[in-house]
Amino acid sequence: MMRYAVVIEKAEGNYSAYVPDLPGCVATGKTIETVEREIREAIRFHVDGLRSDGLPVPEPSSIIEYVEA
Repeated sequence: MMRYAVVIEKAEGNYSAYVPDLPGCVATGKTIETVEREIREAIRFHVDGLRSDGLPVPEPSSIIEYVEA
């Protein structure tokens, strides 16, 4: 099992999420809990698709850190 960084952003009326290490892997949901569930499913689907196509699965490399400014 791999652990990917996920970015969740608030949009108008919902939330969106994407995975920096998996270009094109995105999800949306009305709540944070929903978008977290959806992005987990999207990651699995994305990785399965890469494997099915014989493409390499990117290793997690993004680092998430909060910085005060």
